[in-house]
Amino acid sequence: MILAGLFAAALIALPQTAEPVAPRPMVVVKEADVQVEQSPPPHNGVGRSTAFRLSDAAPGRNFEFRKRILHPGATIGLHVLTHDEIYYVVSGQGEVASDGRTETMGPETAAYLYEGADVGIKQVGEEPLILIIAYPLAARTQ
Repeated sequence: MILAGLFAAALIALPQTAEPVAPRPMVVVKEADVQVEQSPPPHNGVGRSTAFRLSDAAPGRNFEFRKRILHPGATIGLHVLTHDEIYYVVSGQGEVASDGRTETMGPETAAYLYEGADVGIKQVGEEPLILIIAYPLAARTQ
């Protein structure tokens, strides 16, 4: 239920276009088809992560929707956001940082992070941290 509410909030926050966009056919993506191993993770992170670039297969999209696994000890390094972003924890434990403040997150927990904030996240505990990450794009893709 929390994830559905966050998804709805992300859609509302999407940039509005002046001209209506012609409807496109639905795109269905299987995780196995978009899985990418990343060592190190983005933004000068450390350790190993698995990314599922779920929205990359959708032409004409105006937001990103990704799943990421941060394996034990892995981090996404601090980086300044150019858009609002949501981290939603599916399983595992993590510590999210935003402008010097750190909060522990566990399953069914979300962090709404704002444009201009210096953010990062690290996996803590025994099991991998599985996240959903969503954010709007500055412009619609081709």
